[in-house]
Amino acid sequence: MANPTRSAHVLVGALLLVGLGLSPAWGARSGPPVDDTVRALEPTLAGEFALQAGKLDEAAKAYLDAARAGNDATLAERATRIALLAKDNRRAAEALALWRKLGGDTQAQSAAEATLALRRGDERAARRQLNALLASGQEGSWQQVVGVLGVGARDPEQAARLLGRLLDDGNVPDKLQAWLAFGGLAQRLDQDALAERVVNEVVRRFPGEPRVALLRASQLRQAGKQDEARKVLGALDSSLLLVPELRMAVAAEYDELGDFQAASTTLARGPQDDQTYALRASLLARVEDKTALTALYQELSHDAAKPDPARRLLLGRIAEFLERHQEALDWYRGVPGGEQRWPAKLRAANVLHELKRGPEAYQALRDLQADAAAPEDARRDAYILEADLRSRDKNGDGELDAFARGLAAFPDDPDLLYARALGWERRDDIARAEADFRKILVADPDSTAALNALGYTLADRTTRYREALELIDRARTAEPDNAAIIDSYGWVLYRLGRKEDALTELRRAFTQQKDPEIASHIGEVLWALGRKDEARRYFDEARKLDPENRALKRALEKIGE
Repeated sequence: MANPTRSAHVLVGALLLVGLGLSPAWGARSGPPVDDTVRALEPTLAGEFALQAGKLDEAAKAYLDAARAGNDATLAERATRIALLAKDNRRAAEALALWRKLGGDTQAQSAAEATLALRRGDERAARRQLNALLASGQEGSWQQVVGVLGVGARDPEQAARLLGRLLDDGNVPDKLQAWLAFGGLAQRLDQDALAERVVNEVVRRFPGEPRVALLRASQLRQAGKQDEARKVLGALDSSLLLVPELRMAVAAEYDELGDFQAASTTLARGPQDDQTYALRASLLARVEDKTALTALYQELSHDAAKPDPARRLLLGRIAEFLERHQEALDWYRGVPGGEQRWPAKLRAANVLHELKRGPEAYQALRDLQADAAAPEDARRDAYILEADLRSRDKNGDGELDAFARGLAAFPDDPDLLYARALGWERRDDIARAEADFRKILVADPDSTAALNALGYTLADRTTRYREALELIDRARTAEPDNAAIIDSYGWVLYRLGRKEDALTELRRAFTQQKDPEIASHIGEVLWALGRKDEARRYFDEARKLDPENRALKRALEKIGE
């Protein structure tokens, strides 16, 4: 169902009518025999309530019962997807068989069947389904295959093995985007030989295509061949960099190589706008090239006599990079109007704090909080920024007061509650953090951010692992491909003692997002499994990404490294 919560409310109303002895058929006291739709009402509601409780196995059973009662393909599809999330292979197979019988999206059914086969370890059946998808030539078929391999496989090794066999079978369509996607998947799976094989095939099929050169550079970078990757990028025809999309892509690849200067130089070619100027400033700031950043700042300043709000906001930000705080303040205060006026006021308050003019900073924020002309999000953000500044000042009482005043002005605002919950968690006050997360969920039971944050907090900071799993499962149902949620799922499995299952999920998360916290979690699980050399490699990866990451520091302290 497109909107199960809304549908559930409709079904509640229908059930109330039935419960009151009123027939849905107008004017009939006894009414016709109960139809399939009515028979499906009760199990559908049971499925929705189980889903809201994070009980995926019960939800899958109830939705399958509803699909059988109502002969409904949409309910059968939902039962299949929930059963796959719950790793209930038997029920997923039953639901899929019913879904196929009742009709529906055949591509989605084939993808689900391939996923189920992979879960069972039947790679031959999965290969057959995926080849059928690739050979169909239907719109979106190869995307389904990439999705199954990226998310449906039991582990990266299985996904890589099957990808190699699909390449052997020769059914990948002769489309550049498809080959680029398969190449990107091979790289995310950390399979250097497989990635090189895909890249070589793409070069053969699409000679001279600049996006292929980008894929080659990315493959070389991930294989640790940084100099060769730079040579590939350097050999690109400079005229191609006049195309904005390619210029951004080349700059992004230089950024991944850690060559911020080259990334900035690439962005400087061709027509400029505020986006490219802002990116160039950010890159130069990261490489701490204040000479080049100052030159860019001066170039933009010449043009800023006219009251262009976006340009003045940008100049204020560059001045902040350069730690020219008074100049930044002047630029922010010079933003004359438009939607940029409100972020400029927030940035101005932050700059005042950097200038050690705390009372002025807090007064500016109080003025914005009381400004009836300001948009609600700007006024709310003023409370969040004030709380942050109070925290930086080590003024815990002031931080809490800012949140309290913000919530008085914006009762139960989810952003304020979420920020305060994170503050409680940093103070190790888990009970209050939980209370704020739960307030968000009262108003919005489907908030994946709050579900995931609360579930992770309970898994990480308490022993309430089963409850944590139910919350994370609710988030997984809404966003099964979200790397942060997959990480939380892996972490709670680890806390439940399911180390191998945890490692599978955490590695899947890391293939989707190279994040220091995910790398730290993988390292800790490997360490617990006695694979200490491999664990150290992941800890090293986490250090490269962010040496100050809290999860990394806690993991290293725990293992005594």
